[in-house]
Amino acid sequence: MNRTLIIIGLIIIAAGLLWPWLSRLPFGQLPGDIAVRRENFSFFFPVTTMILVSVVLSALMWLFNR
Repeated sequence: MNRTLIIIGLIIIAAGLLWPWLSRLPFGQLPGDIAVRRENFSFFFPVTTMILVSVVLSALMWLFNR
C-alpha cells in the first residue's frame, strides 16, 4: 500500500509539473464526450475520456502488481 501511494504521488507531481504541455493534448474533446452548450448553460460529461483513463490506469496497476 505504501509503494502504491508513493507512485500515485509521484505521478500527480509529474502531471503538475508537465501541466503546460499536457493541457495542449486533445483529451476532453474526444468523440463520445457529451458537451451541451446553450446560451446560459454549459454541460460537459467526458464519457470517452473517463473510459480511456480508466483503461490506462488499470493496465498500469496490473503491470505494477505483476
